[in-house]
Amino acid sequence: MNEVGAALLACWTPPANSDNSSATLSFSFKRDGTLIGPPRTTAIHVGGDDKARKAYVDAATKALNDCLPLSLSPSLAQGIAGNVFTLQFNSPKK
Repeated sequence: MNEVGAALLACWTPPANSDNSSATLSFSFKRDGTLIGPPRTTAIHVGGDDKARKAYVDAATKALNDCLPLSLSPSLAQGIAGNVFTLQFNSPKK
């Protein structure tokens, strides 16, 4: 699962001017490496107004969607399907 998280975070580019920010998304995969429904935001730590928070979550969601579908081995696909995963998208700390 560490490799799955690393693969997803490889698609992540934090929004400009979002230092010290993070958003955690919760999601589940199908066996084909696509998502079962849209990801849910489970935690968000972004300075600024609602527009800044929405932009950060939108960027995290886009990164997740841009990496899909994942190429899963048959054994991983069977074990991963339907389980809920969380992944934190972080900006650089300054």
